[in-house]
Amino acid sequence: MDGTERHFPCESCGADLRFAPGQTQLRCDHCGHVQSIPEAAPEGRTRALGEHDLTAALRDALPPGAMEEVRTTPCPSCGALVEFRGAEHATECPFCATPVVIGTGTNRQIKPQALIPFQLDERTARSAMGKWLGSLWFAPNGLVEYARKGRALNGLYVPYWTFDAETRSAYTGQRGEYYYETRTVTVDGKSRQEQVRKTRWYHASGRVRRFFDDVLVLASASLPRRYTDALAPWDLGRLEPYREDYLAGFTAEGYTVGLEEGWARAREEMAQVIAQDVRRDIGGDEQRITSVDTDYSAETFKHVLLPIWMAAYKYNGKSYRFVVNGQTGKVQGERPYSAWKIAFAILMALIVAGVFAWANQKGYLG
Repeated sequence: MDGTERHFPCESCGADLRFAPGQTQLRCDHCGHVQSIPEAAPEGRTRALGEHDLTAALRDALPPGAMEEVRTTPCPSCGALVEFRGAEHATECPFCATPVVIGTGTNRQIKPQALIPFQLDERTARSAMGKWLGSLWFAPNGLVEYARKGRALNGLYVPYWTFDAETRSAYTGQRGEYYYETRTVTVDGKSRQEQVRKTRWYHASGRVRRFFDDVLVLASASLPRRYTDALAPWDLGRLEPYREDYLAGFTAEGYTVGLEEGWARAREEMAQVIAQDVRRDIGGDEQRITSVDTDYSAETFKHVLLPIWMAAYKYNGKSYRFVVNGQTGKVQGERPYSAWKIAFAILMALIVAGVFAWANQKGYLG
C-alpha cells in the first residue's frame, strides 16, 4: 500500500472522481457525474474477508496472490510508509509534508484484503471535531475557532492487523476469602468493639479457554497509538472487499508495524483478557495469579484498512493533532490547554474557598 492518492478519471469530463462517504458511488466534483462501485460477488466477498494462516505468513509462505511488490520508503520525519509510482523519485509525505526521496529496490508486502469505507464526509467529521474541542473547557477559544474554520481535514485509510486464535491456558494462583475478627479499641477513655477484615488464602489451579476473534492492532507508526486505540470500537462487520475505488480522493498508508510485531502486541492484549478469565475462575474475594501457561492454535490474521480523518493545526507556535473515526465520528487528539482559563479557574476556586472560610468563621454556616 502507499502514501499517495488514487485518481479515477470521470467518464464524462475527465476530472478526478472521488469516493462519496456513506455511499457506494464515485462522484465528480466538476460535473456531478456519478459512477457506481460494483458490488462484490458472494464468492469474492468470502475470499476477500477470509483469514490468512499466521504460521505460513511468518514463514513468508503465503500464496503469491496475497503479496505485492511496491516501491516504498519510510518518511524520515513521521515514519509513514510512502509509495512511489511510475517514474517519480521524489514526493511529499501526505502525513507531515516532509520531502521524501525514493531509495533503490522494491518492498514485498502483504496486500490489504478488506476495508471499511468512509461513512462520514469531511464536513461531518469537522463538525464532530469542533464539538469535541468545544467540550474541553480549558481549550483555548482561538484554537477552537481556528480548527472549525481552518484547512480541510485529510481522509486517511490506516493499516491494521486483525488476529484470531484459540487459546487454552493452565494457571496456578491463590484464592483469598474474607473473614472478620472482633477487637476492642479504646478512644478517649471509652471502649468499643469493631470488626476487622482479614483474608485466608487457598491454593488455586485450573484451566481456562477462549477464542479470540479479530483482535485489532494498529499497523502504522505515523499516528500515536493512544489516539487511534481510543477511536474504538469499530464495526468490523462493515468490512468490504478491498477495491481501489474506495480510495479515490483519499490517502492510504502502507503498514510499518510488521506482522510479527503486530502478533506480539495482539498476544499482549489477549494476555490481559486471559488474566481476567483466570481471576473469575479462581473466584473468592481476592485473587493472586502465580503463573499462566497459554497454548495458541488456529492462529490466523487479516490485513485491513480503516478510515480516519486527521487534522494538524499550529496555534501560538505549538502543533496539535486530532483524529476522527471515519465510521462513527469519535474524536481523539492532543488536549490543548488555555493558561488564562486555568488561571481564572484557580482564582475562582480561591475566591470560593475564601468566602466559605469567612462564612464559617462568622458562623453563617451553622
